[in-house]
Amino acid sequence: MNMININKQCYLTVTLCFLLASVIATPLAAQESASEVEAPEMTEQAEKAIERGLKYLISSQNKDGSWSTKDPAKGGGGGYAIAGTSLGLMAFMVEGHFPGFGKYGKALDRAKEYLLKRSKDSETGAMGVKMYEIGLYTIAMSELWGMTSDPDDNKKIQVALERVVEIILRSQSPLGGWRYGPRPDAGQDTSVTAMVFVSLASAREAGVLVPTETIERLTGYLRDQAFDEQRGGFGYQGKGYTIACTAGGVYAAQLAGNRDTEWVQAALSSLENDPKMFSRKDNGHFYYSHYYAMQAMVQAGEEHYAKWYPKIRDALVTLQKPNGSWQEKELDYPHKTPMSIIILGTPNRYIPVYQR
Repeated sequence: MNMININKQCYLTVTLCFLLASVIATPLAAQESASEVEAPEMTEQAEKAIERGLKYLISSQNKDGSWSTKDPAKGGGGGYAIAGTSLGLMAFMVEGHFPGFGKYGKALDRAKEYLLKRSKDSETGAMGVKMYEIGLYTIAMSELWGMTSDPDDNKKIQVALERVVEIILRSQSPLGGWRYGPRPDAGQDTSVTAMVFVSLASAREAGVLVPTETIERLTGYLRDQAFDEQRGGFGYQGKGYTIACTAGGVYAAQLAGNRDTEWVQAALSSLENDPKMFSRKDNGHFYYSHYYAMQAMVQAGEEHYAKWYPKIRDALVTLQKPNGSWQEKELDYPHKTPMSIIILGTPNRYIPVYQR
């Protein structure tokens, strides 16, 4: 097992030692100040909501191991299987469940094998899907690397991961963003760009090389092409403000090393003060935007996170359906349930890209 994978498995031990050393080395006054901001924890209701959500995912998994939209006209299967399966795996991983281990091990093995087969069968490695799904697939592969029960999987996952990262790198537009098509002349928009760059940050955490130039061009796109100084947020294509693009833009910019810049702080403030943010009715991309916003608050620091997490935690518990899902209609996109679980499971900090 390589050093990257050893580090991932030893994360909790290293973190505990670091925190202990920090407490010893920190002056008493600073310790008292820090203690004023207590990190929120999952409530019993949130824990139960997560478990019900995971059981729903198990019950709705397709025979081939994937998760997708459910279309009765197609025998139950549907579209967005790469995105749905990648997010489904991450929903279990955020709770510490991995392929080959525990009560969900077999189901997660099937999901893992589905993704690896789709990659292997694809001549280009792009699997015939758009950049949204490629980004989510990249995160799943990054976080799976070294965390499965079969050592032979490590090489397969590494090959698949490095292959898809190459696609992402060569698909970056001259202005620094990405759009739907996996090619540099496809253009760019902030929504796709955020998803794709978060996946590159995840791959980088796993040990895959991401050139500094790629990160700098991404920063240039967000700062110069998408950020609107008057609105204090990010537009979809060009300057402006949408909740989802601002949440995604902030998180991507933070991961690119711009956490403390004035423009990122301004966009973060816009999110925190947007009255529509926690309204399912008024926030049209509720689950998608909160998937990013939650992690942006983690990156912003404990004070931001401590104020944000309880509100979205309690909102998601209320929005969960009787069957354990967060799906709102039969042919709904497959992202809402796993994204809700990932958000609720934020205090666990099991997945590296969701850590500060």
